[in-house]
Amino acid sequence: MKFGETFSEYLHGDQEWFLDKCSHVEYKQLKKVLKRCQTCRLIQGSSDTRPEDENSELSHRHCESCPLCDQMFFTELEKEASEIAGCFSSKARRLLHLHVSNRYVWRLRHCFTNDQLTLIQKGQVLIEYITMNAIAIRKILKKYDKVHCSVNGRNFKTKMRAERIELLQSPWLIELGAFYMNSSKIDDGESGEFFRKFSCDFSGTSPIMTLALTDSVKLEYNLTCAVCLDTVFNPCALSCGHLFCKGCACSAASVLLFEGPKAADPKSKCPICREVGVYANSVHLAELDLLLKNRCKEYWKERLNAERAEMVKQSKQYWESRTRITLGY
Repeated sequence: MKFGETFSEYLHGDQEWFLDKCSHVEYKQLKKVLKRCQTCRLIQGSSDTRPEDENSELSHRHCESCPLCDQMFFTELEKEASEIAGCFSSKARRLLHLHVSNRYVWRLRHCFTNDQLTLIQKGQVLIEYITMNAIAIRKILKKYDKVHCSVNGRNFKTKMRAERIELLQSPWLIELGAFYMNSSKIDDGESGEFFRKFSCDFSGTSPIMTLALTDSVKLEYNLTCAVCLDTVFNPCALSCGHLFCKGCACSAASVLLFEGPKAADPKSKCPICREVGVYANSVHLAELDLLLKNRCKEYWKERLNAERAEMVKQSKQYWESRTRITLGY
C-alpha cells in the first residue's frame, strides 16, 4: 500500500478524536503541488526547440529552481512541522506532568491504576502521531528531490534540525521512551507489546536508549554527558537537543546549581554545537532521571550525594559573598 493511503487511513482511524485538535502534514496537498510542478516541467521541455544536450541543461536548471515550490511547498511544510512539534511537546509535557503528580501519591496507587493505563494509551497515540508525521515529511522531501533533480529537500531537513523543528529530535520523545520503560510492569496485551519497542542498555561503554518506533524508524540516544563524560545524572535537554547533567549544564553556562540552567545568560552557548540561546527553554527529563534511579541505583545515589554536597558548597559561597557586599567588607 502506498504511504499516502496509509497516512490517510491513520488520520481517519481510531486516533481521529486526538487529531482534531492537532496539526498534521497535508501530504496529499503537497503531492498535488509537486504534480503540478512536474507538469510545468514537461510543458517547458516540449516547448523548447533547442538541441537535446542544451535542453537537458535547461531542464536541470528549471528543476532546481521552481518558484511555485520555493514559495508554497517549503513555506507550508515548515509551518506544518513547527505546529506539529509544538503540539507534540505541549501534549507530552502535560501527560508526563500528570504521571509525575500521580507518582507522588503512591500510597493511593490503587486508585490511579485506570489513570495510569489512560496515560499509557495517550502516550502511545502521541508516539504514533509524531512518527507518522515524521515519515510523511521524509517521504514528501524525497519526492521533492526526485521531481526537481535537486538536493533542496535534503537541505530543508538540515534547516529543520537547525531551527529545532525536526520531529524525531524532540527531548519529549526521550521522556516518553523513559516513561514506557518505567511503566513496563503494567502489561495489558496490546500496550504490553508496545512496551517492548523501548529499551535501554547501561552495560556497555556508552549508555544507549533505543526506540524502535517502526520497522523503518529506529532511534538511538547516547545518554553520556559531553561535559563529565559519564552517564547523565539529573538530566536536562537544551533546546538544541543535546543532553547534559544539570550540574554540567549549569557549570557550562556559569550559573549556580540552585539557580538552574534557565538562569543562564542568553548569550551562553551549548558545549557541543556552540549555539546561543539554548538554555532558556531547557527541559528537565524527570522520567529519564527516574529510569536511571531504578536501573543504576548505586551510581544514582553516588551522584545525588555529590550534587547535594556541591549545591551546599555553592550556596554557602554565594551567601557569604552577598553578606560581604551588604556589609561592605
